[in-house]
Amino acid sequence: MKKITNLLIGTNNKGKFKELRELLPKYVKSVSTSDFSLKSPRENGVSFEENSLIKSKYFSKKTKLPCLADDSGLEIDLLGGAPGIYSARWGGKYGDFNKAIKKIYRELTKIDKDWKNKKVKARFVCALSMSFLNKKIACVTGRVEGFISLKPKGKNGFGYDPIFIPNKGTKTFGEMIPSKKYKLDHRYQAFKKIKKFL
Repeated sequence: MKKITNLLIGTNNKGKFKELRELLPKYVKSVSTSDFSLKSPRENGVSFEENSLIKSKYFSKKTKLPCLADDSGLEIDLLGGAPGIYSARWGGKYGDFNKAIKKIYRELTKIDKDWKNKKVKARFVCALSMSFLNKKIACVTGRVEGFISLKPKGKNGFGYDPIFIPNKGTKTFGEMIPSKKYKLDHRYQAFKKIKKFL
């Protein structure tokens, strides 16, 4: 397969776009779905991998460009793995993550009033897929284990970054400088595996 030099990053999420673009080799010219004014497809898969492939195939077919798409989310053990693949949907129609974060704290308190005195295990999962038209080139998954912060901290990052502390860490992803976070988060773990296809 010849080297990919033009790549569509299949997301309308500015934070994800920025992070994936930072990870790409310099020779890859990347464009975003918003350059084509493309709406996201319906994500009706039952896993991060399925949803990621729905996006990369859909956007690739629409633009005739190879597409890299991500589906990612936060899994919290105490909530039985929720919000999981519904991570973005917890923010409601407008993807309001402040609302989503409040909901997480509410749900945790419902299940265990004493959760703040325990380490609530969680992980960020990212499935990255690359497709060209209808053909899957690759689909890989990256994970980073950690726990839930007792309150949201930090203004960096996006989504649930302010409430996630990676294992062996003391700062949330929201408190880390982006270049440091990019080197250890779930998207980077997945990217390391998909890099060889570029």
